[in-house]
Amino acid sequence: MLKPLGDRVIIEVKEEEEKSVGGIVLTAASKEKSQTGVVVAVGDGRTLDNGTKLPVSVEINQTVMFEKYTGQDVKFDGKEYLIVHEKDIIAIVE
Repeated sequence: MLKPLGDRVIIEVKEEEEKSVGGIVLTAASKEKSQTGVVVAVGDGRTLDNGTKLPVSVEINQTVMFEKYTGQDVKFDGKEYLIVHEKDIIAIVE
């Protein structure tokens, strides 16, 4: 199990299959990485200068959108994840 530190969040990025107008499925190499995913783990929050802990505002199993070129791609137990700082999450999808 992965446990992010501080204000980091681990996201399982959604795979989006893209098709051209003619119905041809594009290969993974020709499409961009999705900007949405499901939160699978959250850190305990950011520590402010005065020592107060500010908890992360997203929760496990929420679908979120994140900035395009952000985070660190990691592989763990055969799955791929993205680790981002909370500030790189731009929206919660409801």
